[in-house]
Amino acid sequence: MQVKTKAIVISSLKFQEKSLIVKCFTLSSGLKSYFVRDAFSSRKASQKIAYFQPFSILEIEAVHKNKGTLENFKEIKTAIPFQSIHTDIVKSTMVMFLSEMLHYSIQEEEKNEQLFLFLETALTWLDHHDEIYNFHLILLLEITKYLGFYPDLSEVELPFFDINEGVFTVFHNSTALSEHETNLFKRLIELKFDNDQKIFHVIERQMLLKILIDFYSSHLEGFKKPKSLDILKEIFS
Repeated sequence: MQVKTKAIVISSLKFQEKSLIVKCFTLSSGLKSYFVRDAFSSRKASQKIAYFQPFSILEIEAVHKNKGTLENFKEIKTAIPFQSIHTDIVKSTMVMFLSEMLHYSIQEEEKNEQLFLFLETALTWLDHHDEIYNFHLILLLEITKYLGFYPDLSEVELPFFDINEGVFTVFHNSTALSEHETNLFKRLIELKFDNDQKIFHVIERQMLLKILIDFYSSHLEGFKKPKSLDILKEIFS
């Protein structure tokens, strides 16, 4: 089946000497993996590879056989030409980390139009703003809405957040955050991208990032801690 759709690049992996395997989150079909033959061998190799940077948003025409095998592109062009995401060291490190998080989080080939549109809007915001200290934290929390494990806020006034259950509780058990961590988490829940990005200190952001990674780990089977996490911490230290 031939399709025309927008696609967000999640990851690209060099295959043998000249080719790429590219994982994309598509608007039409959810997660898809594509084989790009001779990506490194043509005269326009650098131009071709530039399409497949983390979180590039593409307009693609592709052949989807939908047999669980690698699909093939027919045409590729940039849908949203970012100005700073892939050139600013802080932003590029952030999107490398976030794309790796999504690589381990979006695991099924099924359409999720609302998640796609949210990511597209969020990445456009990131490209146009410089105060981005909490962007990755807000994004990771918001994504849980679309993956099905956003915190239950019905009793948000209670003092502890149970990571495994995803609820606020009066009891502090082995899977619950401390009261201080819970208060930090509650402040994050209230944040939007346009709020004061300096609301947290460096140590608080590191605590929140650990909380979010633990939250993902407890709710997503097969989730792995991103290898780029240490680089992100270095950038924001």
